[in-house]
Amino acid sequence: MTTLLLKNIRYLATMDARRRELPDAAIYVRDNVIEVVGKLEEMPADSADRVIDLSRHVALPGLVNTHHHMFQSLTRALAQENELFDWLKVLYPIWKNLRSEHIYTSAKLAMAELMLSGCTTSSDHLYIYPNDVRLEDEIRAAQEIGLRFHAARGSMSLGESEGGLPPDAVVESEEDILVDTRRLIETWHDPDRQSMLQIVVAPCSPFSVTVDLMREAADLARAYGVNLHTHLAENDKDVSFSLEIFGQRPGAYAETVGWIGDDVWHAHCVKLNPAEISLFGRTGTGVCHCPSSNMRLASGIAPLRQMLDERVKVGLGVDGSASNDSGHLLGEARQAMLLQRAGGDPAALGAREALEAATLGGASVLGRQDIGRIEAGMSADIVAFRLDTLSMAGALADPLAALVFCQPSQVDLSIINGRVLVEDGILNTVDLPALIERHNSLSLQLINGEA
Repeated sequence: MTTLLLKNIRYLATMDARRRELPDAAIYVRDNVIEVVGKLEEMPADSADRVIDLSRHVALPGLVNTHHHMFQSLTRALAQENELFDWLKVLYPIWKNLRSEHIYTSAKLAMAELMLSGCTTSSDHLYIYPNDVRLEDEIRAAQEIGLRFHAARGSMSLGESEGGLPPDAVVESEEDILVDTRRLIETWHDPDRQSMLQIVVAPCSPFSVTVDLMREAADLARAYGVNLHTHLAENDKDVSFSLEIFGQRPGAYAETVGWIGDDVWHAHCVKLNPAEISLFGRTGTGVCHCPSSNMRLASGIAPLRQMLDERVKVGLGVDGSASNDSGHLLGEARQAMLLQRAGGDPAALGAREALEAATLGGASVLGRQDIGRIEAGMSADIVAFRLDTLSMAGALADPLAALVFCQPSQVDLSIINGRVLVEDGILNTVDLPALIERHNSLSLQLINGEA
């Protein structure tokens, strides 16, 4: 057994049931589980194998990213003035040339970016499988870098010739999709507490898969007890497609095909109406809010305040690196807070509410009961940010709120599953300069059609 003591924590936000915030706190970790949280004198008497002083830090649970497309880090800053559907039409012809190395390298780079922003758990929605691409390309990256990972086996089966949005060159047969999804669950899914890898069933969107696939995917997921994820109600065109093709708004369509319940979460949901929000709240259906992507693509402002008031489970996501062009999860908490206030209410979303969505909310959306808060028995996923920095100067009267109100910081310390993976701001599981160089080379080749 290995033990770790975090002592003299300047300010600790536990996100526990009482939402305790503790000055001058300590945390004792045994192996990969938090054992004691409190004052230093309350820690076990035996000497810890390692002691870290956090007297200059604010600490909180590791952040949880509930929606991403990591491969898109290869195609940032393209289609700069397009809304979602036109943006996709620009990028699909590039993405059809993706190969295994592109997926592996882009995933590892995206994971590094997330981890340095304070993220300790992430989902990723890989929905395009051209050439030799497999979900294992991302799984390998996560295992090497040390990120807690929910790998969503996405899919597209409805090509242009059948009335869908994606070109036929990037869609798969529904039989192949279901066979591979079943294989991935049986091979990789770990449902146990402290699991580092889970598989998610994730047809891409109502405009890229058939009704039959949505229903069969839901049946498959529930047969294995795994979660479901897709995009929903992202913008006005998305809603129009649903009304024209299915004769229903997105929320009603989701209910019709079995995509409602506490094992389901939907990305974006910018255009949900009050009835749909109420449906999600009653049924425990989760939502991932992606503020930067929604702004970048001019999709609109998601009704986050209304969702929270209706007790909808809400987490945050950075979304695809080609519709956000960034992967800073703490930055998304800030954007979520500010975007809700843009409607005219300065109290629409508070800093603590934004951080709760990024921690507890994300854990709930992913169906996890072992992450998202710092208390005994929880997974040892803990992050700490320096308070003695330029961006934090003058904000120490409320160090927790400062994380959201001030310029988003890079994490100084990150512990995932009891392992110290970021220390003094350095990620120690990857050669970052070499990774960036290779990623840039692959990106340019892909964009220039040389892949």
